[in-house]
Amino acid sequence: MSRHLERLLQLDALIRAKQRQTIGNLALSLEVSERTIRNDLAFLRDRFHAPLKFSRIQGFHYTDDTWRLPSVSLSKGELFALTVGARMLESYSGSVYAQNLRSAITRLSERLPEQAWVDLQTIADERIIFRSGAEINLNPDIWHSLEEACQAHRQVQMTYFTASRNCISERKFDPYLLYIYRGTNPYVIGYCHNRREIRWFRVDRIRALDLLETPFVIVPTFNAKDYLEMIFQHEAGGVPQPISIWFDCPTAPYIRERRWHPTQEIEEHPDGSLTLQMVVRGLNDLKRWVLFYGKGAIVREPPELMQMIRDEVAIMNTFYTGETNANY
Repeated sequence: MSRHLERLLQLDALIRAKQRQTIGNLALSLEVSERTIRNDLAFLRDRFHAPLKFSRIQGFHYTDDTWRLPSVSLSKGELFALTVGARMLESYSGSVYAQNLRSAITRLSERLPEQAWVDLQTIADERIIFRSGAEINLNPDIWHSLEEACQAHRQVQMTYFTASRNCISERKFDPYLLYIYRGTNPYVIGYCHNRREIRWFRVDRIRALDLLETPFVIVPTFNAKDYLEMIFQHEAGGVPQPISIWFDCPTAPYIRERRWHPTQEIEEHPDGSLTLQMVVRGLNDLKRWVLFYGKGAIVREPPELMQMIRDEVAIMNTFYTGETNANY
């Protein structure tokens, strides 16, 4: 019931937004099937008498803006769970749905005694704290345009800032899917016509975006599930290759407590250390991850990653031994 209720609230908020809503982009936004969206829309019409209509220009919309969900009943516990969920979304500054969800929760709170609602808000605000770390600046218009482009299979023209090269470029792009990594890293994945390959782009680094009328077809060999499973952290480049990393006894508990990759296997050693093995694409994020554990991690394979670690450590060493003349 709670999961269904939360989805109905999100669906209601999306329909009330200014963007044109279709079955496809509603399903994409809520990460459910189009059949589920059709069932939910029918549920709103049949059970709650929602004045829902669809038009080619407006998409799904309410013909009466004053209509609300008066028949939705929920316990204090359910409302509290939704309140905490809204706070969690708001902790990620790039969330484009947090305010809509919070507004919906406020309307639902009207069914509770005022003091009970005040108490719930106080607990959510003062006793359960969420922090996302570094904040991002996500343009909601660009995000929603990408949602529509993914749903309608329409190409986009975008102005993109590449942080690694500190430069701006113009790109024609076929957006396949949106992917949010660790809550504050929103990516769009698709085919880049400049590079002629599947690429990732940070949505918050897109400076401008135009939705084109040109349709695109997803590369037949692209499978989202298989593609994402080969990625470590969020690096997508490179050919899948086996990785082996040894972690010492003090570091091993931090490796055991999480599943870092779908392909991972852990070999335990008698002294309490372990070896982590997996098959991944790309080595740059892996290099940074290994360096995070310092002397507690040693790469066993592949040789290319071992050399990347050696080079990085050697350069870092010059910064602390006075061997460099660079002015830092």
